[in-house]
Amino acid sequence: MEVNYIDAHCHLQFEQYAADDAALIERMRDEGVAGIVVGVDLESSRKAIALAEQYEHLFASVGLHPNHADESFDEAAYRVLAAHPNVVAFGECGLDYFRPAEVNDEVKEKQKGLFRKHAALAGELNKPLIIHARPSKGTMDAYDDVLEILKEAKTAYPDLRGDAHFFVGGAAEAQEFVTLGFTVSFTAVITFARDYDEVIRAAPLSSILSETDAPYVAPASRRGERNDPLAVIEVVEKIAAIRSEDPETVRTALVQNARRLFSLPVAGR
Repeated sequence: MEVNYIDAHCHLQFEQYAADDAALIERMRDEGVAGIVVGVDLESSRKAIALAEQYEHLFASVGLHPNHADESFDEAAYRVLAAHPNVVAFGECGLDYFRPAEVNDEVKEKQKGLFRKHAALAGELNKPLIIHARPSKGTMDAYDDVLEILKEAKTAYPDLRGDAHFFVGGAAEAQEFVTLGFTVSFTAVITFARDYDEVIRAAPLSSILSETDAPYVAPASRRGERNDPLAVIEVVEKIAAIRSEDPETVRTALVQNARRLFSLPVAGR
């Protein structure tokens, strides 16, 4: 299959696709859309791997989402999953200071401890991290703490790399990720919100990925509906428009960026 687009973050294993996942995945193949299916706990990580085993244009990431920080982190089980040949990343992991009903020091420390475990394993196993960082309203607190932990981890694992998924930070935070050797990725929210135009223009093209976070956040053309990885086509087109750059140049670069970060064995044009 010739890959024209790569959705760097989707959840095709979620129940929202139970009725039509096979048909949707075949449509992705027809459109040249490859995808990273991202786990948020052990069960969804195993389901991501099962899809990646079945379809050559799907790959898996395994991890425990920060909103599951109260759950036990079975390091041995995640090590086994991460060793699977179809697993190309470790996560979704990170810090979420927005969604929990109460965010106090105890909650933050649990999330930080869990994230440090992911960062250490990713460094040891030479897998890129897929990072979830959601700051509290009106702040960049989660990004500040994520970046601090990454800087610590890179002293032990200098080659540690990854992607700040669904990036909602500013140009300064994006530059800090880029300086650490990380990418930032954008979803279809950019098709209906102008909040991210500045950072999209400021970030180096070589450090940007396209994603959908499907089934969440459908593009402007399908607001309110279930999202899917085919929306990555609109995301790429919008990134090119915001940057005032040639769409084909941007499309090609974003495919190459994802192939490089995740070491994907896929053909592209």
